[in-house]
Amino acid sequence: MKASRTPPSASPRKKARRPPVRSWSRHIRKVLRQVQCDLGISRTAMDVMNCFLDDIFDRLASEASQLSRISGSKTLSGRDVLTAVRLVLPGELAKHALCECIKPAGVKLPVLTRQTIEAH
Repeated sequence: MKASRTPPSASPRKKARRPPVRSWSRHIRKVLRQVQCDLGISRTAMDVMNCFLDDIFDRLASEASQLSRISGSKTLSGRDVLTAVRLVLPGELAKHALCECIKPAGVKLPVLTRQTIEAH
């Protein structure tokens, strides 16, 4: 004797899950609070910042993955990410980003001189 099954229409339906949305708003607010504690940000400004950071993240990720592929590695290394930051971000912004990256990691980078920056 076969076990009886309930027809699919009789079983309760599960709610469809929404795909997760990548948002930088929490991080933007945290940095804004560190810089200007009494300053707020509007919803449209937050949307603009969100789009900006999504774009930068995608550019850095694609550049780092290309560098990883060129070097023949299957693993994305920190060196690939740091090099991608140097290539994607313009001059002074790249210097500041690298300084903020290497502080927590304790990574020692070669000294950036004007000649090495202009060579890239």
